[in-house]
Amino acid sequence: MTYKITSSGQVNALAALRIINKDVETTQQQVSSGYRVETAADDATYWSFASVLRSDSSSLQNIHDALGVGASKVDTAYTAMDSLIDQLGQVRATLVSATEEGVDKDKLNTTLSQLKQQMQTSVQSTSIAGENWLLNYDTTLPTSRSVIGGFTRGASGEYQAQTITFPASQTVMIDMNDASRGLLTKAVDASTLNSTGSTAARNYYLLDTGSTTGAAGSEIKLDSNTTSEEVADMLSVVDSLLSQLTTTAAGLGTMSARIDDRVAYTANMSDLIDKNVGALVDTDMDEASVRQTALATQQKMGVQAISILNTAASKVLILLQ
Repeated sequence: MTYKITSSGQVNALAALRIINKDVETTQQQVSSGYRVETAADDATYWSFASVLRSDSSSLQNIHDALGVGASKVDTAYTAMDSLIDQLGQVRATLVSATEEGVDKDKLNTTLSQLKQQMQTSVQSTSIAGENWLLNYDTTLPTSRSVIGGFTRGASGEYQAQTITFPASQTVMIDMNDASRGLLTKAVDASTLNSTGSTAARNYYLLDTGSTTGAAGSEIKLDSNTTSEEVADMLSVVDSLLSQLTTTAAGLGTMSARIDDRVAYTANMSDLIDKNVGALVDTDMDEASVRQTALATQQKMGVQAISILNTAASKVLILLQ
């Protein structure tokens, strides 16, 4: 004859042990993976929030890298502008020398030509990441020069990039398609700048770079026949170019400062987002360690309880034999 004795205590102890074993497995998984919420099944709400935040963090990191490239472009353009300001100042000094009586203007023009060649070289060599903000070959001048500066999310959560821009018309020094669009190649009307009473042509440009559409005026250069009135007009034009060039350089400096601010901001925001993601889904290792110890103790107690109950049941079976 076969006897089967099952007490409610045994059933309860076994059910409790199953729960404890499941908790032990869960805690071990959290410790080994480092995540309290690893999949949507663990907690759909927190997992969803964390996924969006991780996407934002990745976007911020990409923006941070792009800002580095953008900063290089702006700094390169600014450095070239600073050099051009210095060289244009030397052009002005040469023209001032030409106002002196008895000076050899042909020799001064040699110096002037070398300075202008240096300026053209400075512009043409200012290229980084495939872009030269100071030189334009396109038939249509870009509206602006821009670098990525951040992003926002639209009403439906879509990614929307933000940019830091600067007017392209202010940065172009030489335009190989249309000379009138380049600061150093365009003609400037000297009659609007001073009142020398000159009857000669009063539109002057600094550089002749062989643009498809040339400037309507005379190139700034000297020879023995150059009059004092013409030199005065040339000086007025150079002063005007210096003023515009200084304004553009100041604008690029401001743009560089904005980029530096965005670099710091994106780095701080990325760290903050990572911290928030951790608060949502990462395992608290201290808490998990304590829980593991407690569950191990409960597991041992559960096994011992079942052992005790099984021993008691076996004694009853002996009595029934």
